[in-house]
Amino acid sequence: MSLHADATSVLTNWRPGDHGQEALRQAYLGFLAAREDGCRRSCEPGHLTASALVLDATGERTLLTLHPRVGRWLQLGGHCEPSDETLAGAALREATEESGIRGLRIEPTPIHLDVHPITCSLGVPTRHFDVRFLVRAPVNARATRSAESVDLQWWPLDAMPSNVDDLCPMIEAALARLR
Repeated sequence: MSLHADATSVLTNWRPGDHGQEALRQAYLGFLAAREDGCRRSCEPGHLTASALVLDATGERTLLTLHPRVGRWLQLGGHCEPSDETLAGAALREATEESGIRGLRIEPTPIHLDVHPITCSLGVPTRHFDVRFLVRAPVNARATRSAESVDLQWWPLDAMPSNVDDLCPMIEAALARLR
């Protein structure tokens, strides 16, 4: 199965908990139906990306990266690579690369979708159709900052940095999944 086929299957089978996420799910499926290259960063109108909300073993902290290009604290994630066979696999690969943590466990069903404009590696304005997954770190996991990050820190869910309001819906979706 190709990454495009996996993304289509995952999004077809996922049932989000609210109307806004359902509308985005339908838009993503329409985009994928129109663009066979919709998972490749070379797709200039936009492309799917895969990210991971990494929670510690207690579920009380999340690992965020200070993104060098955006200048904000974000969840781990990024572009799908030609070797990625699944969206969940792409999110897990990105989380592992960016955190240095081995033994991460991913929930294979998305928790949240987000579309945002960005000028990424293509050098032209585009959109990221981000599919977000819940990832759990093993007990006593120690993160190591990669070259893709200015900083990498564990943040208590009840004491997040001030500029992450747009992450709140994703965090709420993850916590609802854990309940």
